[in-house]
Amino acid sequence: MVEQVRYGLVGTGMMGAEHITNLAITPGAVVTAIADPVERSLGWARMALGDKAEGVQAFADSAALAKSGLVDAVIVASPNYTHRRVLEPLFDAGLAILCEKPLATTLDDARWVVAQAEASPRPFWTAMEYRYMPPAAEFIAQLHGGRVGKLQMLSIREHRFPFLPKVGDWNRFSRNTGGTMVEKCCHFFDLMRLIVQSEAVRVYCSGAMDVNHLDERYDGETPDIIDNSFTTVDFANGVRALLDLSMFAEGAENQEEVTAVGDKARLDVLIPEGALVYSPRVGFLNPKQVERTVIGVDEAALQAGSHHGSTFYQHQRFIAAVRGEGPVEVTARDGLMAVAIGTAAEISAREHRVVEMSELGF
Repeated sequence: MVEQVRYGLVGTGMMGAEHITNLAITPGAVVTAIADPVERSLGWARMALGDKAEGVQAFADSAALAKSGLVDAVIVASPNYTHRRVLEPLFDAGLAILCEKPLATTLDDARWVVAQAEASPRPFWTAMEYRYMPPAAEFIAQLHGGRVGKLQMLSIREHRFPFLPKVGDWNRFSRNTGGTMVEKCCHFFDLMRLIVQSEAVRVYCSGAMDVNHLDERYDGETPDIIDNSFTTVDFANGVRALLDLSMFAEGAENQEEVTAVGDKARLDVLIPEGALVYSPRVGFLNPKQVERTVIGVDEAALQAGSHHGSTFYQHQRFIAAVRGEGPVEVTARDGLMAVAIGTAAEISAREHRVVEMSELGF
């Protein structure tokens, strides 16, 4: 019999509901408690729980949930700027934690989380779903297996839809999100570090808010979140990486396209198409030798969320770590470094200059 793990959810909006649907198909996972100060959000969680909602206790905040004794592990999916406040009682209670990205909205708070996580006897996992999309995971495995030779260049393109409405419209302002380059793009800076296997040394970002949210006003304030950018990251091992972001390109056939170029070949992954495209060097004017394969994703995992099955696969790894059957694969320090690169990109875009990571203490 699979050992049961009792889960609590803090923050039961769209992402919280996605976690619930994925826990429903994770063997041994059972949701026993939810927490959110907004009744409408609790309602979304109850809808996601379906006929299991009756046995789940609701709380107004993470402190009450932590004191309940009802949970072994907690998923934090509350607004970015609340993470430190939400995490404090969870660390005090000695619970296993999966915290949604970004780890925090400031480097000070992210460093605090790292210190708490590294002192905790229980697993702490930063949720970086993009690592766990099966096509992306296979792409990374092939790169680390040497398929393109020595990696020299990495480019990531996300052409997608604008930010969705959130409770209280909190995601319209950088003070709440950390800025688009932290809020959204920490995923991709995490992928860069994972793929390149080195640390960033300098960042240059050219970005602005040019299309989305221009006519919106909230208590007289205009949103200040970047909606398109190019970001170049130089890594200590000599690899350079590029992020191309557009949040007004939802008509694109593939939302994510990642390309790695080594001294022997190029490898692309296209999502949601799921295709891996391998293009070895052939010499000038010689016939191309392109190989194209499609990486499948479990249909139940696809139906359980909007992140190409990745939330499901991440939960399989996290619950193994909670049971002591596997390592924490995405640490708090990984979360900090993704926030750090995003913070450098935000500074770069607003001040129109290159930012050295050493300026931020890295």
